[in-house]
Amino acid sequence: MGDDLTSVVERVRASVEGVIEGKPEVVQLSLTVLLAEGHLLIEDVPGVGKTMLAKALARSIDCSVRRIQFTPDLLPSDITGVSIWDQQRRDFEFKPGAIFAQVVIGDEINRASPKTQSALLESMEERQVTIDGKTYELPSPFMVVATQNPVEMEGTYPLPEAQRDRFMARVSVGYPSAEAELQMLDVHGGVSPLEDLQPVAHAHEIVKLIEAVRGVHVAEPVRRYAVELVSATRTHPDLRLGASPRATLHLLRAAKAAAALNGREYALPDDVQALAVAVLAHRLLPTAQAQLNRRTAEQVVQEILQRTPVPASAPQQSGFGLGRGGPGYGQQPPRRL
Repeated sequence: MGDDLTSVVERVRASVEGVIEGKPEVVQLSLTVLLAEGHLLIEDVPGVGKTMLAKALARSIDCSVRRIQFTPDLLPSDITGVSIWDQQRRDFEFKPGAIFAQVVIGDEINRASPKTQSALLESMEERQVTIDGKTYELPSPFMVVATQNPVEMEGTYPLPEAQRDRFMARVSVGYPSAEAELQMLDVHGGVSPLEDLQPVAHAHEIVKLIEAVRGVHVAEPVRRYAVELVSATRTHPDLRLGASPRATLHLLRAAKAAAALNGREYALPDDVQALAVAVLAHRLLPTAQAQLNRRTAEQVVQEILQRTPVPASAPQQSGFGLGRGGPGYGQQPPRRL
């Protein structure tokens, strides 16, 4: 990334952090998913700022934004759209649904029925919608930012495995520290900071950032490391469902985006390690015995990270990356991101 694109990232980061107090790691992961062309699932208890994070990210970019409040009576056609008979033209006219936006906020996604949730499957994976035999392309960039309450909450439906697998990463906002909560009272006590939030980046700038991330190099040892981590979830005795090949692809894309955000043109095993829990854990299903033992999917991923050997770096190559010798994972001429 050039300096101008780097400044775009910093503007978006500062804009979102001005609304979400004391959670820089959550904002960083949100930006990583955006630049990796993924979708973000925000899961936590009510009142910790899930929807505010989604809105802040969406409003910081000058692009089309639609919000869907998922309820038990929401229909699939409310999301995808519907064909309506036009009496004057004597033909069907397609009325696009809420999914036809560049940033789609799905609030409390697990309060809708699985039938309605499945309306998102095609759009999230193929970035298109098929209605009555016709296929409609979705705009670019396209990102779904969904919030959900924990499954234990009243009135929720568990997300189907196919739906969870389409989210690149899951993040938990968590409770703020005492200092951040005190600052939140000062900032949010009068009016919501979302009301004064103005776009700080254009959609075409985000597209350029995404293209820059695609060009980040991933050496063969790093790719193999990602494959080994995902493969280990499929044979772990505490899991009855491991991660899919789509998870491997998402992990690699997220690592490339994280490398770019850190000013590198090459991904490191550290990038894969840092994102493994966020990218993999929500796709895994623990066995009944593991659940009885209170073993979580996050704990299993951490255990796999500890057991899987990290690839050793190759001899340093003089002048690689940012003007210094790099770890040897890159195979391209040096240039500054």
